[in-house]
Amino acid sequence: MSAPPPNREDFDSDRLEKTRQLDALRQEAMNRRRTPPSAEDMARRRLLMRRAKWVLPGLAALLLLSVATWPEINHLIHQNSAILAIMRRTHTDSGMMEHAAYRDVDSHNRPYTITARIAQQSEHDRIDMIEPEADIMLHNHQWVHARADNGMYLQHEQTLTLNGHVVIYRSDGVLLNSPSADIDLPQQVIATHDWVHAEGPFGTQDAEGAFMDQQTDTLQFLGAGRTNHFDDLSPSPSSPTTPKGP
Repeated sequence: MSAPPPNREDFDSDRLEKTRQLDALRQEAMNRRRTPPSAEDMARRRLLMRRAKWVLPGLAALLLLSVATWPEINHLIHQNSAILAIMRRTHTDSGMMEHAAYRDVDSHNRPYTITARIAQQSEHDRIDMIEPEADIMLHNHQWVHARADNGMYLQHEQTLTLNGHVVIYRSDGVLLNSPSADIDLPQQVIATHDWVHAEGPFGTQDAEGAFMDQQTDTLQFLGAGRTNHFDDLSPSPSSPTTPKGP
């Protein structure tokens, strides 16, 4: 009597049947007929193709244009960054502004410019300045440059008051040093009632005050002082007058 075949636990007795079912499903999928697209689907596909013919070349042209214009765009970006950096240095908290500049014209429509490292509007018409400088165009195509440690600018009156190491230079070579000075911008008049030391083509002059009228080319020294004229200087109407007593 032969021994019965071994009974394997990992053997699936229904494996043959499952294989037949899988083959039947595979055959059914292969025999299934593909449904042709409808007229609406075909119209939609044609529309997409027509749009693609225009959109893709347009995108390519836009890409080429951006590559060509990128250097200019990059320049504008850096330029705007520089402008923003300047604006960050300028702040208006409590009416204060750094690197301020004021431009106007005098009574004869000649321009002048006033700048300051720091300017603060303390009143409606008054601007207090630190390290102010003024550039004034004169009637005879000359100019005056004035600077000081501190100053006060009255916008409505167009007057500038300078204090602390005032230096005034005129393009004809006249240089004045004084602790203070007042400038009437519309009338182009500069006056000081403090001691003044002046140098120029005429020589040197120390006095108790000075008065400069740019309209009439007048430079007058006031009070007691010391004069040192150059020997070869000939008198002229525009030469400064000698100091006068009080």
